[in-house]
Amino acid sequence: MRRCHGKKADARARAKERQFEVINPDAAGIDVGASEMWVCVPGECDRERVRKFGTDTVELEAIAAWLQERGVKTVAMESTGVYWIPLYQVLENHGLEACLVNARHVKNVPGRRKTDRLDCQWLQKLHACGLLSNSFRPTPEICRLRSCLRHRATLVQEQATHIQRMQKALREMNVQLDAAVSDVTGVSGLRILDAIVGGQHDPKALAELADRRVRKSPEQIARCLQGDYRPEHLFVLRQSLAAYRFFVEQMRDCDREVERYNAQLEQAFGRAQTALPEAPPDQAAKRKKGNVPEYDVRTHLYRLAGVDLTLIPGIGELTAQGLLSETGLDMSHWASEKEFASWLDLCPSPKISGGRVIGPGRRHAANRAAQWFRQAASTLKNSHCWLGSFYRRIRVRHGGGVAVKATAHKLALIYYNVLATRTEYRPIDPQQYEARLRERVIRNLQRRARQLGMELVPAESTAAI
Repeated sequence: MRRCHGKKADARARAKERQFEVINPDAAGIDVGASEMWVCVPGECDRERVRKFGTDTVELEAIAAWLQERGVKTVAMESTGVYWIPLYQVLENHGLEACLVNARHVKNVPGRRKTDRLDCQWLQKLHACGLLSNSFRPTPEICRLRSCLRHRATLVQEQATHIQRMQKALREMNVQLDAAVSDVTGVSGLRILDAIVGGQHDPKALAELADRRVRKSPEQIARCLQGDYRPEHLFVLRQSLAAYRFFVEQMRDCDREVERYNAQLEQAFGRAQTALPEAPPDQAAKRKKGNVPEYDVRTHLYRLAGVDLTLIPGIGELTAQGLLSETGLDMSHWASEKEFASWLDLCPSPKISGGRVIGPGRRHAANRAAQWFRQAASTLKNSHCWLGSFYRRIRVRHGGGVAVKATAHKLALIYYNVLATRTEYRPIDPQQYEARLRERVIRNLQRRARQLGMELVPAESTAAI
């Protein structure tokens, strides 16, 4: 009886396997690791179609050669780190279509043993049946720009870390430089810091180094700079100041490299001589501050995109540059604006069972483009534009987190349509937006009144009666 049941189970398993329709017969699967690569190609015998390779460049070239020898055209790979990048580039150089798969989409299968050999076979089977979705990766030119901008963001974080260490060392000596000047790393702040590190600890002499545009008087500045200058804290301050200046110089080098990549992209798209339209009055007089690069970012962005993305509320030069490096210039990778918002994980995803919403769905997606949109949305909380009104209305009803996500969703839709149609953003008049919102509220109240068997009467009519 046991043998009979075992034969029936094997027959059912084979029947289930036959139910899978093969869509990509020339598909392979690769399980990527730090020290070894397991590759599975189409075939009948498992011993012949599964091989293990190393991770050096010679082994990666051998993988590409073996795949071409077996007639493979498309490859699915799974990796949770950065080990897939060299293999992905080698496969692209050999004309193979590489499909990077999210590990979360293929790992949760009950009853399946977890080994590298079985993982590559499972990836090959799913990819052959067309059950895997490819992760988005922009063109190689945009990838170069993206790598530099991500490195620049890391440099900005490191720079901010050393500024905090300088402020901590000053506070431990009770030197309140941040209370004397508005920016510790400004012209006056750096002058005073250099003098303190150089051995000048007289508050009056330090106060004379402040720029004449500082609002506080020399007496107030001298009072803030009177402290307990201890050698151990001065040592920390000296090293933190040197590290800060090192990262500032590194960021300038990175900006020059980004500018060079932008110029190359402009030449590739034939827009190197495109003239930028005149900036709006609220942007023309703005002075570069913070971590904004010294070169004209807005002109480069306009030549690349063909439209001025900085006209969208909340999206400045750095935000637009970061978004272009993450999404690229071709919006045809997404079928619609809704698919683009879903890729960003900025759209609602409720749990629905039996036609009823049973709870809010939460997807774990770390999307850098979505982070840029969220940062842009958070800057609109005090804005006078229509998106600012929308943010404040949602925040009153659902809280700040939901308001940021909802506003970021609207920004993503605007961004998609501006790039997809290559048309400039036309803002909505805030008063017109408020009027539309009022009309919609009135229609909802009238519909609710009719459902209750009542009639909604305006206040003017009531006063006349």
